[in-house]
Amino acid sequence: MVISHKYQFIFIKNGKTASTSIEVFLSQICSDSDIFTPIYPAVAPHTPRNYEGFYNRMTSAEIRDQIGERTWKNYFKFCVERNPWDKIISYYHMAKFRANGNLSLDEFLATGVFPINFPRYTEPSDPTKIIVDKIIYYEYLTAGLEKIFKKLNIPFYGSLGVQAKSEYRTDYRSYQNILTVEQAQKIQDIFATEIKLHGYRFDDSRQRL
Repeated sequence: MVISHKYQFIFIKNGKTASTSIEVFLSQICSDSDIFTPIYPAVAPHTPRNYEGFYNRMTSAEIRDQIGERTWKNYFKFCVERNPWDKIISYYHMAKFRANGNLSLDEFLATGVFPINFPRYTEPSDPTKIIVDKIIYYEYLTAGLEKIFKKLNIPFYGSLGVQAKSEYRTDYRSYQNILTVEQAQKIQDIFATEIKLHGYRFDDSRQRL
């Protein structure tokens, strides 16, 4: 999670959306007085700082309560979201790596531990109400970052310069070629709110209604 007073923005960290790589990039550009929560495990050259009262996966509503309504309204708030079927496959590879390779996809889906992100960028009392200013779609990450960084006057040359936590995945087939019908349906049920919010479809990771 990042709060930059220098550039007047708030970056909310979502799961499996390149958010760690974005944090590492921003850490090198923002000022020493800005707020950066720790990353676990640590990723160089990211430098945590000034994070007392804040934590890594803090929700937008929690940040709003912590910094006050005035700062919340004045700062530009953004995050990244990702096709849930693709996101699950990425998360599964991380979980499998941490289990020393001893984890099947069905076993993972039975754990109930998933990167469900919508509570981090919606109103707690109304999950259909998005309370950040912009959601970048992972499928168009570079283009989305270019627009926001230009708006915020942040120097960006088309690359974050780091791919944090990318070492877990070894199978780069599309999720359509990995998931069974039953697995795909289970993910659709689990991520029903995010699918409805963003119009993601199983048949094309780049397609949103």
